[in-house]
Amino acid sequence: MATAEVVNMSQQSGSVAPNSAVILTEDLWKTYDMGSEQQVHALRGVNLRIKHNEYVAIMGPSGSGKSTLMNLIGCLDTPSKGQYWLSGQAVSELDDDELARIRNKEIGFVFQTFNLLARATALHNVELPLIYAGVPTEERVQRAKEALGAVGMESRMLHKPNELSGGQRQRVAIARALVNRPSIILADEPTGNLDSQTGNEIMALFDRLHSEGNTIVLVTHEHDIAEYAHRVIYIKDGVVAKDESKAK
Repeated sequence: MATAEVVNMSQQSGSVAPNSAVILTEDLWKTYDMGSEQQVHALRGVNLRIKHNEYVAIMGPSGSGKSTLMNLIGCLDTPSKGQYWLSGQAVSELDDDELARIRNKEIGFVFQTFNLLARATALHNVELPLIYAGVPTEERVQRAKEALGAVGMESRMLHKPNELSGGQRQRVAIARALVNRPSIILADEPTGNLDSQTGNEIMALFDRLHSEGNTIVLVTHEHDIAEYAHRVIYIKDGVVAKDESKAK
């Protein structure tokens, strides 16, 4: 592996991010106040640039800060200090409603636990982001069907999660992540609840999605899963300990 270029952002404007970066952080900190004047610095000044159509894995041991970084990238939390741009838009200081809007528009989430509605069909589960976005019924049904077709689940769209295997549920979750045509797909341990063969099938699907132009950020503690990515960022003690790109 060759070490990736270190990004010097000291000359960056506080309000304008480069067009080439889908994700850009500058001196990103997250501090938790534990009371009694005790603070925990989960992130300590992270500088990160991820370009369009990159395939990146974020790795680190428990307590390293990788989950905190994922939450900030995914607009599920806000930084204590520093700047974050998503697709050129400064999101560091948005309020909760604005964060929800940009999260729904720009990020497709894939979780280890699938997070599907148990009583809803696959089709309706995939429709949900479009419902939140106010997309008209006919258009959202068509787009949900197309997303399910893209992951090979068109024949199971009227089935509920308990009628699907773990791998099929994860495919539905990936279809849901794709349906809003987001800037990035953010996957948190996407094979953690799957057997090895099914996990390999899901990772092959991510490979295909990347080849079709999607930007993928994968959070994992498994080295064999990180091997699918073209770049691996190692987080340790709240900082980027290593950032490696590899030829593909």
